[in-house]
Amino acid sequence: MSTLDDRLAALEAELRPLPGVLVAFSGGVDSGVVLAAAVRALGPGRVVAATAVSPSLPASERAGAVGFAASLGVRHELPRTDELAREGYRANAGDRCAFCKAELVDVLGPLAARLGIADVVTGTNADDLTAGFRPGIRAAAERGAWAPLARAGMTKDDVRAAARRWELPLADKPAAACLASRIAYGVPVSAEGLARVEAAEAGLRAALGDAGLPVRNLRVRDLGSDTAGVEVDAALVADLVARPELLDAVAGFAAVEVDPRGFRSGAMNELLPDPVRYR
Repeated sequence: MSTLDDRLAALEAELRPLPGVLVAFSGGVDSGVVLAAAVRALGPGRVVAATAVSPSLPASERAGAVGFAASLGVRHELPRTDELAREGYRANAGDRCAFCKAELVDVLGPLAARLGIADVVTGTNADDLTAGFRPGIRAAAERGAWAPLARAGMTKDDVRAAARRWELPLADKPAAACLASRIAYGVPVSAEGLARVEAAEAGLRAALGDAGLPVRNLRVRDLGSDTAGVEVDAALVADLVARPELLDAVAGFAAVEVDPRGFRSGAMNELLPDPVRYR
């Protein structure tokens, strides 16, 4: 069985031969480790980070990404993407992520070419390949982007272990999927809808903190019919239910429901009647 050292060596072997690389850097730990690994393998002068700016990315995530890239000394591009111009993205069926990733790579590919870089890489890890529901992975691969972590066999646990070993500030950062992932499939995605979810999450996180209930994982889901579903860490569900006044911070929705099961990554996928068709 290979060790973390073996997988990190495999990651370096994927990156070291490249003359240069553009890393699609979302601000999360997966793409952050790819970015750090690229700097370790190539030096900062041959690495470019690119963080797509759109209504799908919370402003707080963008600010964190800028700071992290600066700490590594790499050039950081902030190109604008326009997922909302894609009908399939707005329609928000089970393949929404494919349209998002298509837009991302269609923007990053020409950017890389202008910078004289042939390789665009993503933070997809080995667990993502076996998760069973990742329509965006195929769309990115079809456009030539590739995934060093997945090629090196690095799982999410490996990624976090590497981040801790390298003392990266992202090591324990919670997952932060795009804002569109908060909107139930079949509910059209709009800039206004994304902004409403972003504001509701920020408001509730602040209210919980002020109440002495700091939360790690929090999602406000737009369930349709002007109803918000709130997911927090399972250990906090009872406290939140006992203090319903905190839900006043979830502004912009006519009704707010607390999910008794707590936070679950990819919870919206549970509602798809036939997820296999979108794999």
